[in-house]
Amino acid sequence: MKLNFISSVLFFFLLLLTVFSSFSSSSFISDGVVESQTLVIGRNLLQTKKPCPVKFEFMNYTDITSRCKGPKYPAKKCCAAFKDFACPYADELNDLSTDCASTMFSYLNLYGKYPPGLFANKCKDSKDGIECPTLPPAASPSLPPALPLAVHPAQTPDINAATTASYRQLLTISAALLVFVKLL
Repeated sequence: MKLNFISSVLFFFLLLLTVFSSFSSSSFISDGVVESQTLVIGRNLLQTKKPCPVKFEFMNYTDITSRCKGPKYPAKKCCAAFKDFACPYADELNDLSTDCASTMFSYLNLYGKYPPGLFANKCKDSKDGIECPTLPPAASPSLPPALPLAVHPAQTPDINAATTASYRQLLTISAALLVFVKLL
């Protein structure tokens, strides 16, 4: 009788430990916008983001794809083209509550067939990201001077992140069930 009580207590302790550890473990997510070009907000892998107000699906990518070409992808040309394309939308791209950055990089990679993390690895102005040039006041009075575009390796959509998290939880629950059955 005492052995059953101890095994039940041990089982529930292990069950709680595995359940809590599965919720706290997540894949590493960088805290920026461009480095690997995957945008995810913290550990909220299933959080729905607001749609981007900029319609990147209808943009003309010819300028950037004609200036930034492989196989060598020259940093000077690629970064200049990337800045020309992305800097006008720096506020939207840095807004982590929208899907702007992931949408833009999806289309950029679709039309340019760029390797993952190309712009994150080639274009580094400062620790804050890519420095966007200040536009003259007549062109854009709402932009503050030297608006940085945070571009870090976290910007291409990670389609496996939610799947990995759900498999991890399923595996933990299965292990707990096996322990429970074994203790009975």
